[in-house]
Amino acid sequence: MLMASLSIPACGAAPASVSGLVRDSAGIPQIGARVQLLRPDLTVVATVLTNGNGHFNFNSVLPGRYAVKAMGEMYLPSLREDVRVRTATIVNLTLNTLYEVVQWLPSEPRSASSPGDDWKWTLRSAANRPLLRWLQDGPLVVVSDGSGSAPRLKARLIATGQAGTFGESGERFSAAVEDTPSDSRELLARVDFAPDSDAGMESMLGFRQDLGFAGSVQSVAAVSMHPEVDGPAGQQGLEEAVFRTAETMRLGDEFDIEAGSTEIIGRFADQSADTVVLGLPNASVAWHGGDTTVGYRVATMTTNPAASDETEAGAWMPALAVRSGKLAIEHGLHQEIAWQRITNTSEMAVVVFADNMRNPVVEAMGNMANAQAGSALYDTASGIMRAAGPGFSTMGVAASMQHDLPHGNQIRVSYANGTALVMPALPRAMAASDVLAAVRARRSQTYAISLSGTLEGTGTTWHASYRWQPDDTVTEVAPYALDAREPYMNLNLRQVIRPARDGVGGFEALLDVQNLLAQGYRPYIVNDGSVLIFAQQQRGIRGGLAFTF
Repeated sequence: MLMASLSIPACGAAPASVSGLVRDSAGIPQIGARVQLLRPDLTVVATVLTNGNGHFNFNSVLPGRYAVKAMGEMYLPSLREDVRVRTATIVNLTLNTLYEVVQWLPSEPRSASSPGDDWKWTLRSAANRPLLRWLQDGPLVVVSDGSGSAPRLKARLIATGQAGTFGESGERFSAAVEDTPSDSRELLARVDFAPDSDAGMESMLGFRQDLGFAGSVQSVAAVSMHPEVDGPAGQQGLEEAVFRTAETMRLGDEFDIEAGSTEIIGRFADQSADTVVLGLPNASVAWHGGDTTVGYRVATMTTNPAASDETEAGAWMPALAVRSGKLAIEHGLHQEIAWQRITNTSEMAVVVFADNMRNPVVEAMGNMANAQAGSALYDTASGIMRAAGPGFSTMGVAASMQHDLPHGNQIRVSYANGTALVMPALPRAMAASDVLAAVRARRSQTYAISLSGTLEGTGTTWHASYRWQPDDTVTEVAPYALDAREPYMNLNLRQVIRPARDGVGGFEALLDVQNLLAQGYRPYIVNDGSVLIFAQQQRGIRGGLAFTF
């Protein structure tokens, strides 16, 4: 063993020791791993090498607070902070590869414009709870709070006011609870409701179990009730329930396989016979080689643009609309072959896809008379109508590039071409149903750029994006692409007013503005003198406060 000189104990202070075992994620002891004993400021006190059994030992250590760091070839360094040394202290460390750690990090946001959120689910290993961090003037390390730490229970309360979104306008209260009964399980529950009214309520309950190298399983149940949404023929109270199951399997370090299914039921609350039931499967397989991933994916459910992250019930629900006086679910058959390359500072991806869309949702600002005449859903709170447009098939390409900027900021640019629904100019006023009948499919292109980061000093987390596509398009060009949602100018801000004790969350102010410049509007005069204003995204705003404890 190689041992650097240790601090000499002060007079009257009994010397202590720090020892332990270094293993990999499979539990195999690591011979010859370098272990460092560090002061709280991460300066080195001593360095040793593990023996033939993976053990290390520091003798004659002055009692106090230290950090212990382990390093091995082909592994990321592992750091244990805030180690209290009194007498004989045992610290066991686990070394992980970058690929293994990525499996435990928060999954990629549903939308490129979704802000980073500490409530994204995180799969945890049985050995530790990893968190990647860049050390100042040092390497990337995996920081762990120890395998014996107590499970965490988090609760989050959110009070918001919002306008311009189907089924979500008005005051809202949200309460969420996340529980980790063990290092390999996670439970998440959330409920959203409008106070002092009979307006909409959404709730979800999710469970995720990490199976180690075998993969993971996940189940989510979500329910939404929107009494303020009216349907054709005087039907009222739109209700939707979703149950989703998925399983991820890992075959070594090279292959990931995921398969799942989403069962959906939609109906009106007045015991109407108009009920729609649908099962939507999904599957994907990915091959990892170094920093490159090649994958194939088949999906059937489109995501709901009203939801901002996976903790919201709406994120698990497809959009409902009306076709020929009956409820219809937006869905399709999406197939893609994707190539992705990720480095420490950049990411590139190219996707070739084929889509067969059914019941694509078309939104417009209107009135109830138009909803009745055009066989549409009508949200009395926001004044937004939804109808199902004609189905279509398309092939296309989507490409994106992301790069890290100084001070933790990021820039992302993307491009896609495919087919979208367009609203052509009409020569005269006509019935609402005839206006909807004029919708047709056309090949189009879209370009997007987004910037995100955190302001130094204030800690403000921000995300700004702009996605352009032709003004007459009223649906996404590539609805399954990462950058498909939130067109035109969008801005999201999160300002920590008072951080929690652990420095995360606490008391925050939230602001989310969609279609800030009110672009992409297609107005049409109906023969009754009213106006229908179609848009891929109506201008909306949501602001409020959140408290995490």
